[in-house]
Formats: sequence, structure tokens, C-alpha cells
Amino acid sequence: MQAYDVALKLLLQGPARLMMRELTGGSVEKWLDIELPKVRNLRMDLLGETSEGGLIHIELQSGNDAAMPLRMAEYCLGAYRLFDKIPRQVLLYVGEAPLRMESEIRGLDLFFRYRTIDIRELDGDRLLESEETGDNVIAILARLRDHKAAIRKILGRIAHLPA
Repeated sequence: MQAYDVALKLLLQGPARLMMRELTGGSVEKWLDIELPKVRNLRMDLLGETSEGGLIHIELQSGNDAAMPLRMAEYCLGAYRLFDKIPRQVLLYVGEAPLRMESEIRGLDLFFRYRTIDIRELDGDRLLESEETGDNVIAILARLRDHKAAIRKILGRIAHLPA
């Protein structure tokens, strides 16, 4: 196939102008000679398998990063390569600054999107109702009616945990 690649590339870059218009709807003014470097050692924060056999990817982010949509797309494709499944993706923002990151990439023939949740928008009082201490502790970061009362409640629960 590589022999065909070379010949087709040469034709498409030069004398096959009508074919290029058919493929792209226009003409290419300049060809860019670039090698795409391999991204190495991508590490997702959390990747799990659901009871239905699907994948769920949760990424934790504490700062606004303009490159986050690209990173999430790379994670998505990396998981797909390994497991032959597209994961459902959630970015959980836990930063102090207001959330300003985009959660999608759009192109003419491409659309990629993931869910973004600012932890301050979650109902912390609902998390406090949980019997799970982990839910209670995370509630501190979420929206609460009374932070002081919540902290007292959490500390009381932690104090009564078995040693």
C-alpha cells in the first residue's frame, strides 16, 4: 500500500486538480510537510467499565486549560484503540477560578464533545444525605446551604467510623 500512497500523494499534490476539488470542494494552496509526533504516556485520571459493559472516563481538572478538548479527544481515541469502545467522558472541574473551558471541538466534518461539570454546581446537601463518607467529604466542594453545619456533620460521621 505504501507504493500506492507515494504515487497518489504526488498526483493529488500536483496534476489531479479536479480530483482535489471533488475531495475537498476547493483547491489546496499550499501543502504542509509535517510529521505528527506520537503522544506518549497519556494517563487518564479514571477509566471504568459500567455494569452494561460500557466505558466511563472521568477527568479531574483544577485549572482552565484551553487545550483540554484536544486532550479529551486524545484520551477518547486512546481508550478506543485499547478497548474498541468509545468511552462516555466527564470532566469534573474542581478549580477556584470560574470554569471557562470549552467542552467540544468542531470542524467542517468533525464534532467531538464531552460533558463538563463544575463541582460547585452539584447539590452538596444531597451528597451529605448519603451514608457514604466519601460522598459527604466531596460535598464540601459542592454547593451547600450551610458550610459550617456541613463540616460539623461530616466530622461527626468521621469520628464515629470504626477504627
